[in-house]
Amino acid sequence: MDLTPIWLTLKLAAIATVILLIIGLPLAYWLSKGRSIAKIILEAIITMPLVLPPSVLGFYLLMAFSPKHGIGEWLHNAFDIQLVFSFKGLILASVIYSMPFMIGPIKSALQQLPLSLSHASYTLGKSERETFIKILLPNIRASVLTAAILTFAHTLGEFGVVLMIGGNIPGVTRVASIAVYDSVENMDYASANAYSLILFGITFIMMVSVFVFNKYKAKSPLE
Repeated sequence: MDLTPIWLTLKLAAIATVILLIIGLPLAYWLSKGRSIAKIILEAIITMPLVLPPSVLGFYLLMAFSPKHGIGEWLHNAFDIQLVFSFKGLILASVIYSMPFMIGPIKSALQQLPLSLSHASYTLGKSERETFIKILLPNIRASVLTAAILTFAHTLGEFGVVLMIGGNIPGVTRVASIAVYDSVENMDYASANAYSLILFGITFIMMVSVFVFNKYKAKSPLE
């Protein structure tokens, strides 16, 4: 069995999770503070991948980033960047598709923190940035870890979106979920079973780790 799709999937999930952590933490913090029309619209857009069929999202990403249309044409002509049928395209698709799994838990955790934490920090002369990094984040570390693991695990199982924008190029875009589908199409059930078991095992271990951590982590006075 070719293990390249497994390593490619792990690489994709790791990169997408890191990018989403960098994007998601400040974005979730901004969304957690008050309500506005702009925030409601943005939150609706972020949540869309949870309810939208992956093939639909993949189709629109394919159209948007095709070298013959819109943003994709501009990127291709201006910077010689092609996102469709490339690993870069898979990363972009994964970031968009898995974003609600990162934003949701962090935003909810921030909203559950007492406002007195932030107010006390501001009273002591801390800036908003310092308050977020040194006060708020340590108190939601369990939620951040949960969000990161859910994002990683969700990216492992992507199929429709990555197939639409990445295709099935061995060593480039042929991730494990595509390899499972390809093996079944070729009636190679042994390989399909092997890929599926590896993905199942990784995901199961990650989910158990989340529940164990949340159950036995040290309780702070706020919890």
